[in-house]
Amino acid sequence: MTAPAVQIDTLPRIPVDHDGPVFREPWEAQAFAMAIKLHEGGLYTWTEWAEALSREIAAAQAEGDPDLGDTYYQHWLKALEGLVLAKTDLTLDQLLKRKNAWDRAAQRAPHGEPILLPEDEEE
Repeated sequence: MTAPAVQIDTLPRIPVDHDGPVFREPWEAQAFAMAIKLHEGGLYTWTEWAEALSREIAAAQAEGDPDLGDTYYQHWLKALEGLVLAKTDLTLDQLLKRKNAWDRAAQRAPHGEPILLPEDEEE
């Protein structure tokens, strides 16, 4: 069985300028990469992703987000979290613990080195 053809224009695009990929903060690039990786792992389809992201953007706009682009990846992150909670057996508490562990690991990792969570370091 072959995988269905993907319409290239439906895939998320990395923001670029004349020098290459552009993210305001490293976490934005990480959120982008996580969205790609979770899709590649089969957690969701691009249609499901687009719907989740659209819902987050619409909810933020309804709450007064002026949609100037500076909060875009906050919407990505919320969409990712929502899909992970909806499509896995993780609880919100487990997700928050994982986020906090990731944050601590990222802070202690030297720039350019892999970010290792405690269970990664034990292997």
